[in-house]
Amino acid sequence: MASISLTQVIEKMKLENLTPELELKGIRITQPDINRPALQLTGYFEHFESTRIQVVGFVEYSYIASLSEEKRREVCDDLMSYDIPAIVFCRELQPDPIFLEAAIAHRVPLLSTKKTTSAFMAEIIRWLNVKLAPCISVHGVLVDVYGEGVLITGESGIGKSEAALELVKRGHRLVTDDVVELRKVSDDTLVGSAPDVTKHLIELRGIGIVDIKALFGASSVKDTQNVDLVIRLEDWDKDKEYDRLGLEENYTEYLGNKIVCHNIPIRPGRNLAIICESAAVNHRQKKMGYNAAQELYARVQNSLAKKRDEDEEDE
Repeated sequence: MASISLTQVIEKMKLENLTPELELKGIRITQPDINRPALQLTGYFEHFESTRIQVVGFVEYSYIASLSEEKRREVCDDLMSYDIPAIVFCRELQPDPIFLEAAIAHRVPLLSTKKTTSAFMAEIIRWLNVKLAPCISVHGVLVDVYGEGVLITGESGIGKSEAALELVKRGHRLVTDDVVELRKVSDDTLVGSAPDVTKHLIELRGIGIVDIKALFGASSVKDTQNVDLVIRLEDWDKDKEYDRLGLEENYTEYLGNKIVCHNIPIRPGRNLAIICESAAVNHRQKKMGYNAAQELYARVQNSLAKKRDEDEEDE
């Protein structure tokens, strides 16, 4: 199961630690969702998602303040008895001494943020969804071409890195070469990124390792990119029938998500960079409602109908 350390969450979200006496090392976050413990503060613990980060907003804070000292102590002890990774107070709200005492006694870290409750929840859920998403590594190159994430795959040595280098020279942005880490952020979205070791680097056989960011500048690289299109490079086979119209889409699947896939045959003289650019723009046009293959089909049908009408008139 994917997890992330609480210290990483604190650093990313710029949280203040209200319980510095507690050891945070070893606390892991495994759930991308959070929980507002309003019902739990009233004593209802059925279906309590205690493994999530708990967020206390103004409503929960006001309810706690309205309780008598005895009831407040009981509520805090009941809440802290669960294995909670952390409790975050929004709007820079500060826990009262009873809440703080119970948290320290049960070793539950208390954190604080300046953000409003809704803004903080939206930001942390979005970030945790990416960090804790199911992840696989695939062999290939990921490039941002006109805003479309193009994943180039194929056998080793077929020319993936060379195509990526030419695309970068033409003004597009490299995300990763050789190894692409794919994360399933949602049922519709795959996000690709580079392992830290190979970030911004390309391997060119005969030359070695090339630092794209150092050679072409910060505008030539990107840390993450949605995968919109897969281009699979393969050796040209004269006996194989290749799609020449593109009336039907082919798909490949990663982590259960279907991505449009083009099989591109390779032979001397074919400019891979231009092919990748054209595929990206064509894919973008299709998303905007225009399909060149269907336009050709419509023209052919109209031409045949017109010819048929002319033949009937001649008769």
